[in-house]
Amino acid sequence: MFNDEPIELSDEIFKLLKDLIYKSSGVWFDENSKDILRMRLTNSVQRHQFKSFKDYYYFLRYDREKDAELASLLDIVTNHETYFFREMPQLKAFSEEILPEIIDIKKKEGSKDIKIWSAGCSTGEEAYTIAMLFLESKMFNNVNIEVFATDISHRVLHSARKGFYQKHSFRTTDSEMIAKYFIQEENGCKISDKVKEKVNFGYFNLLDSDKSAFINRMDVIFCRNVIIYFDMPAKKKVIEMFYEKLSNLGFLLLGHSESLINISTAFTLRHFKNDMVYQKIVK
Repeated sequence: MFNDEPIELSDEIFKLLKDLIYKSSGVWFDENSKDILRMRLTNSVQRHQFKSFKDYYYFLRYDREKDAELASLLDIVTNHETYFFREMPQLKAFSEEILPEIIDIKKKEGSKDIKIWSAGCSTGEEAYTIAMLFLESKMFNNVNIEVFATDISHRVLHSARKGFYQKHSFRTTDSEMIAKYFIQEENGCKISDKVKEKVNFGYFNLLDSDKSAFINRMDVIFCRNVIIYFDMPAKKKVIEMFYEKLSNLGFLLLGHSESLINISTAFTLRHFKNDMVYQKIVK
C-alpha cells in the first residue's frame, strides 16, 4: 500500500533528473516545471518502492535495469497525442503538390524510389496516413514508396507495429477510408497489410549523432509537434541533422505551431496552394 503523503522532489534531484532526461531525449523541463515532473514520475518511484526521488535517480543511473527504466521514464514524460489525417491542409500539400514534384525529380534521375521519414511517429497514425495518401494517388502507380517511422518510445513503437486502433484515432478520418484500409475487429480497427507493408518502424533518438549516420537520404521528413519539447540547442541540432539527411530539393514538414525562425536559415519556405512547408535547396 502506497503512502498518501506526497514524495518531495528537492531542487537538487530535480536538476539531476531534468538534465538526465534532456541528455537522453532532448526534452527540456525548465525551472518552473518541477511539480509537473514530480507528478509524472511519482508512480514510477512508488512502483519501485523507493522512499525518495534521490533513490529513483540513482536507480536510473547505476542499476543494471537502468536502460529499461529510462525508456519507461521517457515514455511517461513525452507526449504521444496523434490521430489519422492530422493537419489535413499540410497533408493535401504533400499528396497533391509535393509528391508530384518529387516524382518529376526522380524521373530525371532515373529513379522510382521515394523515401519518407516520419520522425517522432508515436503510435503510427502519421506514418500509416502517409502510406494511405500514397495509395490513394493513382498517378503514382509506377513509383515505390517507403515510409521510415521512428520514435524514442519502445511502447508506442510496439503499438504502431501491431496497427490496431480505437475510436479516438479516427476523429478526422472519412468512413470510406476506414472501410478501404482497415479491418473491423471487436474493439477497434486493424490496419490492412497493403498499408502496413509500406511502413518500417524503428527506435531512434533524434539527438543521437552516431546512430543518425545509419539513416539513408530522405525525400521528405515529417517531424510534426516534436521539436516544441526541445530547447534551442537541441532544436538546432535536430534540424541540422534533418538538413543533412534530406536530398537536395527535399521537404521538411513541421507542425503548424512550429517554425524554423531563429533555428535555421538553411531551408526556404515554399508557399503551396494548400500550405507552407520548408524545402532544402543547395545553393
